[in-house]
Amino acid sequence: QSRLVESGGGLVQSGESLRLSCVASGFTLERYAIAWFRQAPGKQRLGVLCQDSSGRNTMYSDSSDSVKGRFTISRDNAKNTVYLQVNSLKPEDTGTYFCAATGLFCGGGWAVNRNNYDVWGQGTQVTVSS
Repeated sequence: QSRLVESGGGLVQSGESLRLSCVASGFTLERYAIAWFRQAPGKQRLGVLCQDSSGRNTMYSDSSDSVKGRFTISRDNAKNTVYLQVNSLKPEDTGTYFCAATGLFCGGGWAVNRNNYDVWGQGTQVTVSS
């Protein structure tokens, strides 16, 4: 059974950093593009960034300009794990963060079309206090 499990969230103060992990089991993560989504309280779940399976190309969504330079995705294929380093956190970054796996490439509509994805994690909560 293919699974993704996120961890690393928590309650932090504005300006602090976290590293979120997304561990895959039942499939080989390096063969998939991985996206991180964020769902703020009472809001729609939207893609923040997506990296293709090669790890060479990362896309940010139109709605996530504020995270450029602060959020970085990386992979450790030996651990079958993808990370999201989130720095200089702001209260507006608060939400549940989900990772999701799709094909080799992120594809059109990757930030909004949840049907594009084969596997989802259960999410990890990030709360940023001001």
